[in-house]
Amino acid sequence: MPASIAQFRSLLQALALGFVLVLTACASTPPPTAELSAAQQAVARAVDADADQYARAELEQAQVLLSQAQSAMSSGNQRDARTAAVAAAASADLARARSREAAANTELAQRRAQISRLREQLGMEQ
Repeated sequence: MPASIAQFRSLLQALALGFVLVLTACASTPPPTAELSAAQQAVARAVDADADQYARAELEQAQVLLSQAQSAMSSGNQRDARTAAVAAAASADLARARSREAAANTELAQRRAQISRLREQLGMEQ
């Protein structure tokens, strides 16, 4: 019997060590505060770039994802919070890029119209 008690004690120690390692691994995952901050900044940059006018769908998606990330963070689900925050930042960056593209295309069209008017005034044909 003493051999089985020693085996049982070794098994219990191994299980306890495994349990501690699992808890340590779960506890060592840092909260995604950097990702949330980056997502908030990306949404703010998209808003500043008039994405609500030129890329409304992408901006709204970014805002929804940011809200989901904040909700997941407050409920303690760090993995979902990180995933949603990264997705929110990507969607906001896309909204900003599309907004800047639309603004550049608008400016290009205005410049082309100016050139056309100047050519007409100078009597040049296109």
